[in-house]
Amino acid sequence: MRCHAIAFAFEVKFCISRSPEHIPSVKITFLVAAASAIAFLAPLHAQDANYQIFVSDEHSGNLTVISGSDLQPVATFPVGKRPRGIHASPDGKTIYVAVSGTPIEAPPKLDANGNPIFAKGHDDDDDDQAKADKAADGIIVVDVASRKVLRKIPANSDPEQFAVSADGARLYIANEDSGVATILNVANDKIEHMMKVTREPEGVGVAPDGKTFYVTCETGGDCFCFDAATAKELAHFTVHPRPRSIDFLPDGSRAFIPSESSGELNIIDCAQHAVTQVVPLPKGARPQCIRVSPDGQKIYASGGRSGAVYVLSPSGQLLNTIPVGKRPWGLTLSPDGKRLFVANGPSEDVSVIDLATEKEITRVKCPGGPWGVVCVPSSN
Repeated sequence: MRCHAIAFAFEVKFCISRSPEHIPSVKITFLVAAASAIAFLAPLHAQDANYQIFVSDEHSGNLTVISGSDLQPVATFPVGKRPRGIHASPDGKTIYVAVSGTPIEAPPKLDANGNPIFAKGHDDDDDDQAKADKAADGIIVVDVASRKVLRKIPANSDPEQFAVSADGARLYIANEDSGVATILNVANDKIEHMMKVTREPEGVGVAPDGKTFYVTCETGGDCFCFDAATAKELAHFTVHPRPRSIDFLPDGSRAFIPSESSGELNIIDCAQHAVTQVVPLPKGARPQCIRVSPDGQKIYASGGRSGAVYVLSPSGQLLNTIPVGKRPWGLTLSPDGKRLFVANGPSEDVSVIDLATEKEITRVKCPGGPWGVVCVPSSN
């Protein structure tokens, strides 16, 4: 593209120099400016998009890598059974992926109000009747530069989501089927703490200052806040059922937790560890993942079965609804904050949203049931 732009600029200027008497001066000025701008801006696209997107494919057991510059898949490789939660180390050199040997089953049917219908004593999307392969459970460590699996760290039973500590030294893990949260030291692969929570811990998030982390539990809507240094429980509050994730304003004053079953967004006062506002989302919304923009001005929520991403203000005002693929789940922002990437499991693709226009600009095919996404700088 850069070569074509420079050639165009040269051709325009050459034509003007040969036949200036046939072109009005205003038009000459415009053509020169336009040609120069194209030649100048063309290389910036690749520079601005100097990152890659890693996608966890829950059904295939693979990671797919997408180039940020041309939005095309560039690699696919196996990591283990049922990869879901995915995060990068603070330096962007390592990818961590939660894998699980607990078999998956089809999503439950919905009642007249759009809520999932579970069999008695069965309230998640795991196949409890099938034998779980506990040897498959763990955290996979992937080298970004080589795109190779380095090792698998034992991380208690059925890890699903997790968060990376601010210094990158520890992982805070939700172990869904055992009702505990685990703190894992990634330097020595040792479990340092196990904290009892309640049924189906799912979402995990670290406060911006790194001093606390939160764990949300699906079944009863329990949310726990722990001291990151001591693992001491600091607070326990509840929201409506199936809180799937959590994210924070950059200053750490507020957090945002979705309630999937009721289609709501909960706004949390992090100083008081209390719900200050419950925001109903549009009918049919089943919010999953929450991401806050780098400037803290917008909150993005993937809508699950609604097939949309919702854009809200920090005060909870609905600003926009962006249609995407089927059952959008994981979200990640590009390092420059210009794009939002959305994992659409059933449609097996990743939506790319331009955040300046808040429109989906393309979908990248990603076979295998994309679940989570994370962006890291491209290796030189």
